[in-house]
Amino acid sequence: MVARQEELRIPHSRCPVTAGPGMWPAGTLAPGAEPVQAVVDGTADPASAVAFIRQYYRECAPAETPEPRIRRVIEEIDETGTYTHTPEELRFGTKVAWRNAGRCLGRLYWQSLVVRDLRHVREPEQIAAECVAHLKQAHNGGRIRSIVSVFAPDRPGRPGPRILSEQLIRYAGVRTGEKTWRGDPRNAALTDRARAAGWTASVDRFTPLPLLIQPEPAAAVRWFGLPPGAVVEVPITHPVYRWFAGLGARWYTVAAVSHLALEIGGVCYPSAPQNGWYVVTEVGARNLGDEHRYHLLPAIAERLGLDIGTDASLWRDRALVELNLAVLHSFRAAGVTMGDHHTESRRFLQHLDRERRAGRTVPTDWSWTVPPISGSATPVFHRYYDPVPADLRPAFVARTPW
Repeated sequence: MVARQEELRIPHSRCPVTAGPGMWPAGTLAPGAEPVQAVVDGTADPASAVAFIRQYYRECAPAETPEPRIRRVIEEIDETGTYTHTPEELRFGTKVAWRNAGRCLGRLYWQSLVVRDLRHVREPEQIAAECVAHLKQAHNGGRIRSIVSVFAPDRPGRPGPRILSEQLIRYAGVRTGEKTWRGDPRNAALTDRARAAGWTASVDRFTPLPLLIQPEPAAAVRWFGLPPGAVVEVPITHPVYRWFAGLGARWYTVAAVSHLALEIGGVCYPSAPQNGWYVVTEVGARNLGDEHRYHLLPAIAERLGLDIGTDASLWRDRALVELNLAVLHSFRAAGVTMGDHHTESRRFLQHLDRERRAGRTVPTDWSWTVPPISGSATPVFHRYYDPVPADLRPAFVARTPW
C-alpha cells in the first residue's frame, strides 16, 4: 500500500462530500473527499451484509452457494443487531477496502496486504502494544510491508475503541510566535490533545507524539509513548550537496494512517491502522516542502544560490526537485522502501489494466493520484477515471465523532 497523501489539495469549502447537479455524477465523491462512516451505533444493515457476503462468495468461493451463510448472518443480525465476520471474510473485506481506495496510487499490490486480526483487543495498553508491533512488522528491516491491524468493531451498545492519532507516528508541533513554529504545524491540535492527556515531553523539530487512545466515549484519553525501535527515521542528505545534511531534516519510515474507520458489509471497525510505503513526493513535496508544514524550500533555494525575491526564477520548483532527490536518495541509501512517482504511476496503469481484465472498474480520485510535482510527466495525468461512488464498500471511511 502506498502511503496516503498528507491532505487535500483544494479547500474543504470547495469540496462537498458528494456531487451536485452540474458538477459531477450524483452520488459520487467530490475531488479530495473521503467516504463517510455509514454504520450508526454499531447496527449492521442487513442489505449491506448480504451484498458483502455475495461478493465474498463470488470472488473467493464461486463454486459454493452463499445462501447458508446469508441465513446465518441475517439470524445473527436479528438477534444481536450485528454479526461477526469469519477470519476469511475479514481478510477479504480489508483487502477490497484497499482496492476501493480511490485516493491510493499503490493499489496494484492489494492482494499482498497483511491483515492482523485483533478484534479481541480492546484495552488501551494492549492496543498500544499492538500498534508498536504493527510499526515494527511494517518496517521489516527496511523492506516496508503493507499491513492493516483491525481492532474490535462497534457493536450495538458497545462501541469499539478509537485510536485518536491521525497516524501511529506524528511529529509534535507547537507555536513559538505569530508565524513561527517548532515541529510540524499540522499536528498542533493533536499536540494540544496529548498535553491535555498528560504528556509533558519537550518538543523539538522532530519529536514523535505519543499514541492517543480512547477505549469508550466516557473514558479518559490515554497516552502511550512510542518505545525505541518503534520509530525508525531516515536523516535527509543529498547525493551531491553535502550542506543538505546541515538542514537537520529527517522523516519516519512507516506512515500508518490510524484515524479512519473500516467498513465491511455493514460492520464498522473504528480503529484499523493501515500503512504502505511512501512515494517520495509525499515526504519531499508535501511534508518537508509545504509552506504550512516544514517549509524547507526557501532555505534550500538560498543554499543553491537562487533568487527567492522573484517568482520568475522558479526557485521553488528547482528547490523542490532537489529536496525530492535528497529524500529518495536518503531512503534508498538507508535500505528503506520508497517509490518514485514516475514508477508508481506506471504501476497504477498496470493495476487499471489488471482490474479491467477481471471485469472490475477502478474508481479513482484524479486530484490525489496525480503527484504534486511533475504531474504532466507521469502517465496518470493524461487520462480520466471512473468517479468514486460515495457508498462504495468495503472502504476506509472518515470516522464520525463519538
